[in-house]
Amino acid sequence: MARLAGGATLRAAAVSGLLLGASWPASGAWSTGLLLAALLVGAGTFVPGALRALLRGRLGVGLLMSIAAAGAVALGELGEAAMLAFLFSIAEALEGYALARTRRGLRALLDLVPPTARVLRDGAEAEVAPDELRIGDVLLVRPGERIATDGLVLAGHGALDLSVVTGESAPVEVGPGAEVFAGAVNGAGALEISVTATAEDNSLARLVHTVHQAQARKGTSQRLAERFARPLVPGVLVLAALVAGLGSLLGDPDVWIERALVVLVAAAPCAFALSVPIAVVAAIGAASRAGVLIKGGAAVERLGQVRVVALDKTGTLTRNEPTVVDTVAAPGREPAHVLRVAAALEARSEHPLAAAVLAAAPPGTPAVEVEAVPGLGLRGTALGRPARLGKPGFVSPGPLAAEVDRLQDAGSTVVLVELDAELIGAIAVRDEIRPEAAEAVTTLKKQGMRLAMLTGDNARTAHAIAAGAGIGDVHAELLPADKARVVSELSTAQGPVAMAGDGINDAPALATAHAGVAMGAMGSDVAIEAADVALMGEDLRRLPDAIAHTRAARRILTQNLLLSGAILVALVPLAATGTLGLTAVVAAHELAEVLVIANGIRAGRRTHLPLRAPLPAPRGVAAEEGSARRARSPRRPRSTAAGAAPEGAPTRRR
Repeated sequence: MARLAGGATLRAAAVSGLLLGASWPASGAWSTGLLLAALLVGAGTFVPGALRALLRGRLGVGLLMSIAAAGAVALGELGEAAMLAFLFSIAEALEGYALARTRRGLRALLDLVPPTARVLRDGAEAEVAPDELRIGDVLLVRPGERIATDGLVLAGHGALDLSVVTGESAPVEVGPGAEVFAGAVNGAGALEISVTATAEDNSLARLVHTVHQAQARKGTSQRLAERFARPLVPGVLVLAALVAGLGSLLGDPDVWIERALVVLVAAAPCAFALSVPIAVVAAIGAASRAGVLIKGGAAVERLGQVRVVALDKTGTLTRNEPTVVDTVAAPGREPAHVLRVAAALEARSEHPLAAAVLAAAPPGTPAVEVEAVPGLGLRGTALGRPARLGKPGFVSPGPLAAEVDRLQDAGSTVVLVELDAELIGAIAVRDEIRPEAAEAVTTLKKQGMRLAMLTGDNARTAHAIAAGAGIGDVHAELLPADKARVVSELSTAQGPVAMAGDGINDAPALATAHAGVAMGAMGSDVAIEAADVALMGEDLRRLPDAIAHTRAARRILTQNLLLSGAILVALVPLAATGTLGLTAVVAAHELAEVLVIANGIRAGRRTHLPLRAPLPAPRGVAAEEGSARRARSPRRPRSTAAGAAPEGAPTRRR
């Protein structure tokens, strides 16, 4: 049904309520005028849409409310008609406001494309707008710049921050022949890239299109209330026509036409219209006070239905803050010495892994004559002697080969450190799993959920993190569109899926899922807008809490709908036979409204959203330091300099 924008509907409902309230102390013409104004303002939020839907052959609650309000007016009950319009306008406003916000964050995707792109044409450099790029153009991308569109590397080496596009937890080394994507940040080394997709057809554009498509499919799905209303609307209309027609043939037409109008008022879904919004408002209010934002009744219903939970890795199961988890010294060396040399070489690097090494090492003197070796590591003079740092292969693991394999199997990125051409140790850096992840996964399993992990990261790291969290179903090395595809496959095979993620690259999967859950207030705007639910904190235990809460709320929604439906089924035949007059019908409606309101308020109980103890600080990092770093650096793509890259990280996506 077409509706006013969410904000306009909400304002109209508020004005209708104010006018209705002002009519109560008034009398005479003032009261009539205020009631008529309240009726017109409230009805304006749903009557036009109901009529347009009727012309397309669609019957819904809005049409029944429109007919009931008209019947009340025909019987001279202007106050009852205004009340019906006001109550239903509230229901429309709550849903319309949530729907109006769902796509707003997608604009952030387009902001990831730089305003200009540097290309090589006819042997000369030129700056052009991204939408002027043609397939086959050669892009020139310097360190720290963002790539304007998809392409293949022709020349140069670099370390790309692909967190926006694929969710990689560490920069990915690229060289000639590697595929690169729009929005990625080039960390080190100039790149020449052959354009393979225009701005209208690159990975970011396809991501936006995927989110729009998924949200459009979700927007056309029927609400639970509409499924109840579909058989009710034509049934009531046929019954009222029969009462008026047959009754007029057998008796006094005035009596039977009045009874037909009473039937229409009796069928007015007052309690029906209130049953969902009251419970939804109570459930959403309780959830928001506990840091869980739920976007309307449809989101409550969907999250309460899920049977499968798909979890992103980086930033959802992990902290998205690489830290040093182990330092292994070569025979005769000390771990502190290994860290000191590594920190000296990394002192002026902006590489995310460098930040982890510097955070774990004591303050020291920076190395001199430091030179980045693209795709491999660093070399320079540390503590007055030649030193090197980098991935296995650039620096030989020697006697630490077995330790390097062990650390990599555990999902760590390994950096080897060499001083005076002699290996002195290895440093393992890992994006640590959240301390509450295993508990959250265990709770989800107890709720009967099946778990899967979806990530753009390499398979070796993905399986290590999944094992630590207790998840057996792992899907690794996925592009955003691949995540959406896997979510669809899981939904088809196993039932409704909730997808939890925090990045722009998760947006298509969040929108495709039966219920999308965005992790963390610092998550991307696109993820939060594409999702149905947003966990404003970073405590993963809020996910099973939210599912339990919405399951309870959905039970109350169903109870309210059944109760209000039963009252309608009872009132309509009694009104048709003349057993109940207009006064009794109105009184029954008021009683029904009280019952559904009282029951709906129960959805606001917070027993399903318990208070949680504070989480421990990351290993080796003080809680205050970790909080400060998160406050300074929200999850955004970072410029990176050359440094060690994860062993086994793919240079080309499948």
